[in-house]
Parts: sequence; C-alpha cells; structure tokens
Amino acid sequence: MSAEGIWNLSLATPLGRMEAVVELRERATGLTGVARGAGEEVPLDAVVLDGDRLTWRQAVTRPLRLNLVFDVTVDGDTLRGTSRAGRLPASKVTGERARTPERRA
Repeated sequence: MSAEGIWNLSLATPLGRMEAVVELRERATGLTGVARGAGEEVPLDAVVLDGDRLTWRQAVTRPLRLNLVFDVTVDGDTLRGTSRAGRLPASKVTGERARTPERRA
C-alpha cells in the first residue's frame, strides 16, 4: 500500500470546517510531506505508514498556534480518521487522493 500523493483533506474542527492539501512523497528514508492550508505551508513530522494506518504530526500557526497529531486509515484513494491538538476534542478528518506524484526517471 502506498500513501504517496496529493491529498485534499477536510477537517471538522471546533472552529468550523477547514480544508488542507497534504503532499506525501516516498523517499529512501521513508515518507516525507508538507501540508498547505490557511495561507501557510508546514512540513510534516514523524510520517509513518503501518499497514493502512497513517500517522503524522504538524505545527500550524493559523487560525491558532497548534501542534496537531493525525491518525488516519488509508483505503485506496480515500482516508478517514482524526486530528488532535493537545487536550482539545479530536477533529474528524476525511480526504481524497487528488493524484499521485509523477515518477522521475
């Protein structure tokens, strides 16, 4: 299973629905990625795919300064799970893979 690609995410947060785009790439050292949303681009940390379970961390500054922890299940070109920010309630996350990155020769 691969989680590589560009994912359009929707998060149902206490502040309302938020949209983000996550780009994941497979490297020799594992998965790396960036997230874009709310006018900022942030790197993903500790990206791990274990079977169909994908987890990562990211820090955002908009709309609030938060450290988020994502825990989702990948099923083909869709994903579902949660995002947590400290002691705040978990936010529901859904996503669809927009496309897979082009392979370089």
